[in-house]
Amino acid sequence: MGECDSLYGLQPPKRKKVMDFTRREYPRPQFCREVWQPLNGEWEFCFDDKEVLAEKDLFYPAFALDKKILVPYTYQSKASGLGLNEMHEVMWYRRFFSLDERLCGDHVLLHFNAVDYEAEVWLNGVFVGRHEGGYTHFSFDVTKCIKEENILVVRVVDRYETVQPRGKQYWKQAPSRCWYTASSGIWQSVWLEKTGCGRLEEALITSDIDKNCIAIEGTFFGEYDGFSAYVSYKGACVGTYTFSVTEKDGRFLIQLAEEDSIDEVHFWSPNAPNLYDVTFEVTSKGKIVDRVKSYFAFRKISVLGDQILLNNIPLYQKLILDQGYWAESDLTPPSAESLKEDILAAKAMGFNGARKHQKIEDAYFYYYADVLGFLVWGEMPSAYCYRTREVVKHSSQYLEMIRQLYNHPSVIVWVPLNESWGVRKLLVDEKQKSYARSMYYLTKSVDNTRLVSTNDGWENVEETDIVSIHDYAPDGKGWKEKYEESNLPDLFPMHRRMMGIGEKFAGKPVMMTEYGGIAMRKQDVKQLHSEKDGDAWGYSVDDTADQVLARYKSLNEGLFACPFAGFCYTQLTDVKQEVNGLLDENHKAKFDFESVAKINDEWTYRK
Repeated sequence: MGECDSLYGLQPPKRKKVMDFTRREYPRPQFCREVWQPLNGEWEFCFDDKEVLAEKDLFYPAFALDKKILVPYTYQSKASGLGLNEMHEVMWYRRFFSLDERLCGDHVLLHFNAVDYEAEVWLNGVFVGRHEGGYTHFSFDVTKCIKEENILVVRVVDRYETVQPRGKQYWKQAPSRCWYTASSGIWQSVWLEKTGCGRLEEALITSDIDKNCIAIEGTFFGEYDGFSAYVSYKGACVGTYTFSVTEKDGRFLIQLAEEDSIDEVHFWSPNAPNLYDVTFEVTSKGKIVDRVKSYFAFRKISVLGDQILLNNIPLYQKLILDQGYWAESDLTPPSAESLKEDILAAKAMGFNGARKHQKIEDAYFYYYADVLGFLVWGEMPSAYCYRTREVVKHSSQYLEMIRQLYNHPSVIVWVPLNESWGVRKLLVDEKQKSYARSMYYLTKSVDNTRLVSTNDGWENVEETDIVSIHDYAPDGKGWKEKYEESNLPDLFPMHRRMMGIGEKFAGKPVMMTEYGGIAMRKQDVKQLHSEKDGDAWGYSVDDTADQVLARYKSLNEGLFACPFAGFCYTQLTDVKQEVNGLLDENHKAKFDFESVAKINDEWTYRK
């Protein structure tokens, strides 16, 4: 059990010598309720390769599952206690638990932060729901079937299909190139939460720095007739706002008064990550039936010509590519603090943000990015086979991602597609171009407050806010001439055309969103395309740390001479066979942080 108050104002923790993989913190720091019960820990587990088991079998306590697994880690990870390099598509989980007395007698929600890929859930023999999609949160109201003593059963199906969004999880036995072992099953936290007879299902908060106001799009469930928002800044009350509620979906506007004639609202930026706390209350017949603690920020991201603006001021983005893998726990962070440490390390190296690559991360990553001031690009994990089923799965799960991350001010760009993965003929195929365009407009239809890099890397369509380039050249020589604006539409940086055939370059902001990937030679590290599947590799390979930093400096000198609005360097950590990180696979430094920061700061000095 725990309180969500302790989430705010945490100090940077010291790394533990012995890693405790039990995840005990409140799992959703952007939407906190006071009374909750964790269900992480040891569960019973088994595979069902022949798909012969039924849920009724598992509700006999005498029916034994042959394995134990530590949730929330997948069976492929060492942290789960299994660490099996095997391919299984169907698996079962079972957990016996006693309901905490503080949840008794009220409404109870069962939450899963992420299960890969399809989950069916039963509680005490009652089917409570199903969810498809490996990266997003889902929950069920289990009030009618929960008891003092409970049996929770989960069936997970994770097919080795290329039509389902899977990101960097390879669909074959052995890892290949920059694709890695699959991660199947429950891989983020599971917990119970108490609410009243009515509740706030969702509250999407949109701030407007130009009008000093916020709009709250609320969704309600159960019995309700009133909604209040209590806003504070650094502990001081800003205002209390109360509304009547008559329908399930409501939109509420709040005008925040200026504090004085000079300092208006406190904007959020990497240098000043100002956050407003807000407590929501739902009432029914004069009684509070639900209370949720959250936060928001005043932050605006926009485009003016070829510049990107943050709060109406030009922004130069210095991003690091972050794939979010750990040596022992794979896609699941071993702790909330490990995410905080990664952000602090990146900032110490002179980066002001990250492109979270092919993954929707644990909620604490976005929370700490908000608190510490760290820009984030939210990227949808790719599917790899253009079919109607892929379009349906990819687009619907992309919308789930946007809703889940909507309230995080650190998230400034959405990336629905990457390097034409899943739309392999995007260069020329009008059907696939239509899909890319539709993803741009679909994004804007639900969130027009952020920018979109529609197909990050190459074969850009006109419907994009940022024209993106991936170029893993070994050095930056000649980049100034190569990337003159007049050359951009017809360039082939990685043997892929920068713009799709017939797509016009309209003087939009241009960013180098992948480059570098320098590895340090040790043992048998090879250069990409000279390795065999599973070999350790980098895009470029040098013998010593000094040589790596010299190459990085050369790349950045070429980069900073170009008319770009920012960059994203590959990458933060080593990942499996891809050993080109600035940190190793245990997230320990390979290079002096100050030396990396000095190279990154050359852009500032040049300006």
